[in-house]
Amino acid sequence: TVVRRGVNGPLLFEVKRDKIPIYSLDASYMITASTGYIRRNLFAANTIEEFQAALSKLQAEGMTDLILDLQGNGGGYLNAAIDLANEFLPQKSLIVYTEGKASKRSDFYAKGNGNFLEGKLVVLVDEYSASASEILAGTIQDNDRGTIIGRRTFGKGLVQQPIELKDGSSMRLTIARYYTPSGRCIQKPYTKGDNKEYAMDLIERYNRGEFFSKDSIHFNDSLIYKTRNGRIVYGGGGIMPDIFISSDTVDMTKYAQEALSRGLIARYAMKYCDANRPVLSKFKTHEALTAHLNTKPIVEDFVSFADGKGLKPNAQQIAKSRKIIRRALYSNIIYQMAGMLEHVKYVNLDDPAVLKAIEVLDKGEAYPKAPDNN
Repeated sequence: TVVRRGVNGPLLFEVKRDKIPIYSLDASYMITASTGYIRRNLFAANTIEEFQAALSKLQAEGMTDLILDLQGNGGGYLNAAIDLANEFLPQKSLIVYTEGKASKRSDFYAKGNGNFLEGKLVVLVDEYSASASEILAGTIQDNDRGTIIGRRTFGKGLVQQPIELKDGSSMRLTIARYYTPSGRCIQKPYTKGDNKEYAMDLIERYNRGEFFSKDSIHFNDSLIYKTRNGRIVYGGGGIMPDIFISSDTVDMTKYAQEALSRGLIARYAMKYCDANRPVLSKFKTHEALTAHLNTKPIVEDFVSFADGKGLKPNAQQIAKSRKIIRRALYSNIIYQMAGMLEHVKYVNLDDPAVLKAIEVLDKGEAYPKAPDNN
């Protein structure tokens, strides 16, 4: 039974159980004449098949360089990360290894049969890139295969083994940790019994300014490692990118923060699309939708909507955050009307990490070099 806005009375539907595919690839397209862009949201059982299909399509369109976007990717299957790393690395390159107190070291190597073994590569990460994303970023960095751009990753690198119990329940026991080829432990450190400090790690990193300045990151000089070409990288949890991109919160205000966190922008976007669907359906691209929305008082209309939901207007804060609010409204409407691909294309227009990746590739700087003193 479904209750739908604008419809009198409940609607009855017969639902048939079926397999629901979960896609791990959000978008793939040519972001410049020679550079392809692929965005993954997780590492699942079908990850490698999706990636290979997208890669083949982009190569047919003239792609020579690749941006792989793992921002916000929380990870997933270990095997999916290994299979994806294999697409980029030459034969016998160490991808990752696991080792624990009572678990012998297990090494995983590239087979050398990947489909993007040459071409320039950039991988984008942030503080929400975790687990399998960190394995991939770490092996690309340690093997000097490409450039990592963004912010230090989450630091989740534990191997867990499910153990079935007699009553039919099960538990997951941590038996080992993930290590990058240079020997860095991906898992961020934690003190036994201090769950609060571990849980608050991201907030502490934010408070001490790590999201805004590379100088605010505390490196442990005792955890220095070297890549294949001799570049210095640091351990201590997570993967530190080669090129740091600060989090852009200059124009963020309390009003904009509440509009986002309370879900008001998403709710308004759905309401706006429902009310204007016949007109909006005519526009199939983010460019066309943006041009149309630019003729409408979207921000002002949203402010009135939010006021009715309890978020009182603040003229000064709205003026400062106008660009953030408009961008969030447009991206939600574009997603509703044109789908994920057009949504990603729109968001990428002013994503600092994506723009930096394009710059790095244009300059031919996506292959890290060995230090001059080597």
